[in-house]
Amino acid sequence: MIYEDGKATVTSSVDSLMLDHFSQIASIYSQVRTIDYELINYITKKLAFKQTIVAADIGCGDGRYSIKLIEKLRNRLSLTCVDVNYEMLQQISKISSNIQNLQTKQAIAEELPFADNSLDCIFSFNAIHHFKINEFAKECNRVLKNNGVLFIYTRLKEQNESNIWCKFFPDFSKKENRLFDIQSLTKHISNQTSLNLTSTEFFEHKRSSDIQTLVSKAEKKHYSTFSLYTVSEFEKSLGKFKQNIYQNFSNPENIQWVDENTMFLFQKT
Repeated sequence: MIYEDGKATVTSSVDSLMLDHFSQIASIYSQVRTIDYELINYITKKLAFKQTIVAADIGCGDGRYSIKLIEKLRNRLSLTCVDVNYEMLQQISKISSNIQNLQTKQAIAEELPFADNSLDCIFSFNAIHHFKINEFAKECNRVLKNNGVLFIYTRLKEQNESNIWCKFFPDFSKKENRLFDIQSLTKHISNQTSLNLTSTEFFEHKRSSDIQTLVSKAEKKHYSTFSLYTVSEFEKSLGKFKQNIYQNFSNPENIQWVDENTMFLFQKT
């Protein structure tokens, strides 16, 4: 990974595709993605005993979770937002100029810009499937202090299957092949590291929307999965998605479903 003029140059075609996707969506990311506020409360309770917390949010995107954590934990938390995408980090800079205990750093998850044994916590929200997980785990193990905690929030393979997109948007499940199951994620993180799984929490989020909003989100590619479709594949699948919604929901102006996610806590021993 080479950085030029504040932007990352990547050699992998998949990495390049994802980098372009997040660059294009950065300015509207906060409008098309949802914040799971239950998660912020959960983390706050887990860290209630700590008076000072030096932490990093890896794959932070536009910092929507980072900002909420700072607001909730206030002066107890000193947080570094790390992302490979320059445009995403610029979004954070626009809204965090008055926040003294937050900074941004452009870096990849497999080469964290921190000294050994320097962090109390690492957070990763809906980003682990973009990382080379073995290298990321080793880096977390390196930079966390003893008894430091790694929080990983993600959608598992089986949880993806119950997602409204997976159920009704053709080929979404086939395209989204980057997600983990519990066993594989735990094995990748704990293998060859001192990071041991201490807690697993399952979240169910009740969602509601209208068909126009769902179509708009898909067109804006609010999930990176949509960027894996060709133009013709996407248009065909979007048309079928609309048909599926009308066929399976009595009121397309009030579509309700449940999204599922999992929080993993690993502790360095």
